Amino acid sequence: MGARVGSPGRAARFWAGELPEALTAVGAPAQGLTGEQAARLLRDHGPNQVQVTRRRGWRLLLTQFTSPIIVILIAATVLSMAVGDLIDGAIILAIVAASGGLGFWQERAAGRAVDALQARVRVTVEVLRDGHQVGVPVEEVTVGDLVLLHAGDVVPADCRVVEAHRLQVDQAALTGESFPVEKNSDPAPADAELSGRTNALWMGTHVVSGTGRAVVMRTGRDTAYAEVAARVGARPAATGFQRGLTRFGLLLVRIMAVLLVGIAVANLLMGRPIIDSLLFSLALAVGLTPQMLPAIVAVSLSAGARAMAAHRVIVKRLAAIEDFGAMTVLLTDKTGTLTTGSVTLTDCLDLGGTPDAGTARLARLNAGLQQGFTNPMDTAIMAGQPPADPARRIAEVPYDFTRQRLSVLVDEDGVATLITKGSFGAVLAVCATARTDSGVVPLDQVRDRIQQRFTELSERGHRVLGLAVRELPGARTASVDDETQMTLVGLLAFQDPAKPDAAEAIDRLTTLGVAVRLITGDNRHAAAHVAAQVGLTGEPMLGADIAACADAELPDRVAGTEVFAEVDPVQKERVLTALRSRGAVVGFIGDGINDSPALHAADVGISVDTAADVAKQAAAIVLLEKDLDVVADGVRLGRRTFTNTLKYLRVNTSASFGNVVSMSIATLLLPFLPLLPRQVLLLNFLSDIPYTTISTDRTDPEQLHGPRSVDVRAIRKFMLVYGSLSVAVDLAALAVLHWWWRTPTDVFRAAWFIQFTATEIIVLMVLRTNRAFLRSRPSTPLLATGALLIAVTVALPFSPMAGPLGLGRPPLPVLATLAALTTGYVAATELVKRFVPPDPLPVAPTRRRRTSP
Repeated sequence: MGARVGSPGRAARFWAGELPEALTAVGAPAQGLTGEQAARLLRDHGPNQVQVTRRRGWRLLLTQFTSPIIVILIAATVLSMAVGDLIDGAIILAIVAASGGLGFWQERAAGRAVDALQARVRVTVEVLRDGHQVGVPVEEVTVGDLVLLHAGDVVPADCRVVEAHRLQVDQAALTGESFPVEKNSDPAPADAELSGRTNALWMGTHVVSGTGRAVVMRTGRDTAYAEVAARVGARPAATGFQRGLTRFGLLLVRIMAVLLVGIAVANLLMGRPIIDSLLFSLALAVGLTPQMLPAIVAVSLSAGARAMAAHRVIVKRLAAIEDFGAMTVLLTDKTGTLTTGSVTLTDCLDLGGTPDAGTARLARLNAGLQQGFTNPMDTAIMAGQPPADPARRIAEVPYDFTRQRLSVLVDEDGVATLITKGSFGAVLAVCATARTDSGVVPLDQVRDRIQQRFTELSERGHRVLGLAVRELPGARTASVDDETQMTLVGLLAFQDPAKPDAAEAIDRLTTLGVAVRLITGDNRHAAAHVAAQVGLTGEPMLGADIAACADAELPDRVAGTEVFAEVDPVQKERVLTALRSRGAVVGFIGDGINDSPALHAADVGISVDTAADVAKQAAAIVLLEKDLDVVADGVRLGRRTFTNTLKYLRVNTSASFGNVVSMSIATLLLPFLPLLPRQVLLLNFLSDIPYTTISTDRTDPEQLHGPRSVDVRAIRKFMLVYGSLSVAVDLAALAVLHWWWRTPTDVFRAAWFIQFTATEIIVLMVLRTNRAFLRSRPSTPLLATGALLIAVTVALPFSPMAGPLGLGRPPLPVLATLAALTTGYVAATELVKRFVPPDPLPVAPTRRRRTSP
């Protein structure tokens, strides 16, 4: 009986033994799977994912009730019901269930919306299905699939190499190796370390150069990547927003612990029942805790993600929205962001600077016969030209970012000739001679003149590549070792002009407080030319300067630099890290194979939908259009999302703090509990409902002027100032109700319940802005839900629910008194706003002074 496809036991050491044995172990057909087989195997093995980060279904529902305070409250309520208080207990449990259900509904809807958006930027991989080459999402790759790999592709799973052509893989994410590793199909020892398994490809790595075919042996949680991630507890680093929320949570825990212990002890000393005292304290704890925070954040972020998608920005990692809004520095490459991205070949020159048909012909052979990966330079060379004759191709040494060269061995009139094309310096480094009008001469005789011509072309904004040849009679293969003693034959000049609106887009970002920096591997002259056209000034800092600079000195060196040129991937990451060490929130735009490390290291990794798969996978945000204006739109929307989330944190926390303090004082002044536990929980539930629409709220322009962050000190100040104002109004209401109107207990509770709920909703409308309330109108959904909840709150004591809830009917004079107190509260709040603005606004940045190009 044949081996079952995907048997993990038999494929445990798939790198050992001969290739046919490994393929038989998983039953992988040589021609790839059929669509029917792939679908069945995907059902058997599950999606090709290490972990599913978003909780779904019943698990998401259960998380709404896993807070320690909620668990204790439920346990105490069950105990209360066990000793006979069934109605109270049932009402409390119903309110807790409703609150959890609201959070569940909000988070699930937000999750579905985000899933739909993220599906638009899935990373795909090419596989053979039904004998045809098709692209499938990485998550749908399954055991037995035959994968086709090119430079820039992610390795979708753990694979055994079937065929390799100069295949080099960067597996630093898994093994920490600094340089790419060459892969082949030869068996490896069974006891080889992971880095020594040269015929194996691993999930989490990517192809740097060359091509290959490989069969999938293990997917998802069975991969080496999953094992390492589980062992080290790998998870994405917390964003600045998440770290701010953590500090905020610790602040609440400290406040809650002090207040609630004091309340419980006071109630017990006053001789009140233990169960009632405990439930009251726990209900206050629930009220002080921003119970809806996860749902509010999820809704705000998903709404932000939908708004950003409408502006051609897809968010892959929701938490990055907040850091997008907090961004202070944007490092961007040149091609496609500052330039049009339409690379054109303007000249094929001999070394004398004259257009040369021979140079053009050799360039077309190199570009047309290379099979490594598609790139703009080769596309520009072949534009409008007939395809090169594949019969002339003998071998290839693929491009890599260390050599910065691409070599193709071709048949030139019966002689095997190596044609090498690459960056000018990299090609010059392997040449010993040069072809001139006088014939082939030693390179040193003409080096200065060639260098001068390169500089002149670069200063006019050209990207210049060198072209060299070497005859290798009889050769049938080629290697890096053959790239030596070559003859420089010509220069290729390309143009990619600056976008007409790039300077305006940079100005727009500057007015938002985002400093734009150009960082490119291109030469200093071409980089400076483009920088000057878009208004970035100053002498470029070169990769060599970065390499020579110690880590401790680099932050000060890069702080005032606007242009970085001739940098490699490691140096990009060093610049980024140096800027972060100075407190900057750094975004990085990249779409190339070598941009992956910097995209991972950035606070906000930004790529584009047409990027190399490895770049798109590493990014947190993907642009559907590579344009700085699109980035500016995203920054504004990120700040709007952040600002609206902060409104919830500030207003809800101060209101809850004020309520808890008011009730703490009231327990000492009154001969009865000021509110029953079920009333406290209902108050908390009702007052949270308008916050579910906070993501739709309008923001004032000045709230978006600069980067935002979770400032715990500012929140604490807000809580103390406006919470104290709330306490003063609550105690005034207590005095009027208890000593002036002498209301019965159930009427007092009803009136105080209305006072708490109505004032929190009304003051939300006031404190959501630094402006006068009438000069900054709330969004229609926020205003509508707020008005509806006030109406429901006032109506409750007059409804059939009044009895079970323990609410009496306040007479009309009492309601009028509450209305007067509320009006006075709003007026006092507006007055205090003049001295203590609710929202500490970011400082508006100074507009950039731009020089003429």
